[in-house]
Amino acid sequence: MTPQRCITFLSLVMVPIFFSISCSSFSYHEDAGNYESGFSIASIWYMKIFKDSMFQESDAFDSLDLVATKTFDVDSFGAKGDGKKDDTKAFKKAWEEACSSTTAAVFRVAKNKKYLVAPIRFEGPCKASLTMQISGTILGSKQESKYKKDERHWLRVDKVDNLVIEGGGVIDGNGDYWWKKSCKVDEKLPCTDAPMALTLYKCTSLTVNNLKIQNAQRMHISFDHCVDVQASNIEVTAPEDSPNTDGIHVTHTQNITISDSVIGTGDDCISIVSGSVGVQATGITCGPGHGISIGSLGQKKAEAYVSDVTIDGATLTNTTNGVRIKTWQGGSGNASNIIFQNIIMKNVSNTIIIDQNYCDQDKACKEQDDAVEIIDVTYNNITGTSADDEAIIFDCSKKHPCQGIVLKEINLTQVDGNDAKAVCNNVDVTYSKTVIPRCPKNDDLYQLLFGTIAVD
Repeated sequence: MTPQRCITFLSLVMVPIFFSISCSSFSYHEDAGNYESGFSIASIWYMKIFKDSMFQESDAFDSLDLVATKTFDVDSFGAKGDGKKDDTKAFKKAWEEACSSTTAAVFRVAKNKKYLVAPIRFEGPCKASLTMQISGTILGSKQESKYKKDERHWLRVDKVDNLVIEGGGVIDGNGDYWWKKSCKVDEKLPCTDAPMALTLYKCTSLTVNNLKIQNAQRMHISFDHCVDVQASNIEVTAPEDSPNTDGIHVTHTQNITISDSVIGTGDDCISIVSGSVGVQATGITCGPGHGISIGSLGQKKAEAYVSDVTIDGATLTNTTNGVRIKTWQGGSGNASNIIFQNIIMKNVSNTIIIDQNYCDQDKACKEQDDAVEIIDVTYNNITGTSADDEAIIFDCSKKHPCQGIVLKEINLTQVDGNDAKAVCNNVDVTYSKTVIPRCPKNDDLYQLLFGTIAVD
């Protein structure tokens, strides 16, 4: 509410009080004339203010939020919040009522309680703007039979516009049950899927703020086919050895900003995959994990596109990769117009890496001519320490070399203080200002394709 409207509100409220006091004080006056005079002055003054408020600012009453937001508390629908009883039905009922509300609604999960919830889909569209106020803890069910209908999702929000998710609470996937069954933990086990903790699917004008997501069965939070997203103050935590537990996953999403978030998991802190355009990330603290990745792209000869990505302001600590672009051989499409800047590396392996020969499987991948092209990638003001002697790795395709790669203000050394190296295959690199390390000038294939370009 603006200051002017606050004054209007106070005037409308305080004047009747003053009016009453005035009348009361005058009612005991012996002079009836003075009583009438006081009454007239007070009433004229009040009517003038009321008239001015009504005609000069016709939306004054709307600004006072006189139409109350409706709150739908899961406890009111039978949820116990003891961490033992299955509260899924109560969550469904509360959501149905909140989503059906014709006025702004709040779906509330109470503080200081733990709600055990099986897979659930919060379906839209809803009739009015809606807030999911998660102040308590939502626990994932460990009963595998509960996931038979959808093995890939636990909490899923579908096609809800103008949605806000906030509240400072916790979403806990109880993921240890799933990790033990992963083929990445035990090679003797078959490779099977596990649910993503929170999936936002086809949501527009979405805000996610002040939320903790931990111990996901697989990925923690996925933005899938969303448009216009603001995600901030998100904390994601899982053990370093937990498999496939990406922190924030972005797929087929346009115009998303991720800010001021702390992520430490067993996989990528942020992963950005095909169909994502206009991705901004700033103020990111990452580690442990696999770093910040674009990809993987092009698996099984798929066509993939990612563009207009900016990672501006991040600190990565003890991660297995820094800022990475990874693509499979045989794919098509491109990753273009990408900026990584203002990033601090602390004991990070593969601090800067482009891998167009990515192969995440036991058997060696067959060499193929087709590739997802890497075009126009800028690395600016990236400093810190590398856990390996090779700090920069550009392993690009022979048929589709990396193009338009710019290194500017780079200073990376090994943790022990020794000089780090750069490995550069099939890449067009431009240098600006201080760049340490640089691609070897005697790389025969590099010079054959592009020569050595250095701009100081």
